[in-house]
Amino acid sequence: MKLYYAPGACSIGIHVLLEEIGKPYELAKLNLMQGDQYGAAFTSVNPKSKVPTLERPDGSVLTEFGAIAFWLAAANPEASLYPADIEARTQATSLIDYVVATVHMQGFGRLFRPGNFGPREEDQDAVKQRGREIVDKAFRLIDSRIAGKEYAVGPFSIADAALFYVEFWASKRMNIELPGHCAAHYERMIGRPSVQRVLKDEGFA
Repeated sequence: MKLYYAPGACSIGIHVLLEEIGKPYELAKLNLMQGDQYGAAFTSVNPKSKVPTLERPDGSVLTEFGAIAFWLAAANPEASLYPADIEARTQATSLIDYVVATVHMQGFGRLFRPGNFGPREEDQDAVKQRGREIVDKAFRLIDSRIAGKEYAVGPFSIADAALFYVEFWASKRMNIELPGHCAAHYERMIGRPSVQRVLKDEGFA
């Protein structure tokens, strides 16, 4: 397997899952600030110009965080990355969708790239403010849902890799204070050997 990633991007969650699985994989680093995602070398692999992108052992390519996470879990059942219980699976899927579609795309998307939501310079502050409101509300909602759980839906699963990447963004990139249960989840994730290896590989440790 080969993971196309950018340090600290949402691909960090998939990187964690690959470490959890423990099978050999390669890393292909992209510099998004320099526009590597738009170069022919990468668009020939993923014309969406996005990470994470995973090249599977048969040479086929998967894109989109949720799809990659699900495939890794389904293809590696021995790693126990997907809950066995149908309710926990449903909650894991729900959380991943919420993280990607709302916390990431609607919230952090406005904070990181306000010009995509309001091209006029005078609108940038309002766009960022709205992004922060979305992020804060999302973490409050998630915080209440993970209360009393060791991980996001119980035992460690693909949902934790998704939640981790937005917690990482909040804590390390935006200096946003996480609410109590999310902060505890983040620290629990930081303590996992897989996460420690990923942070080292991506230059954050």
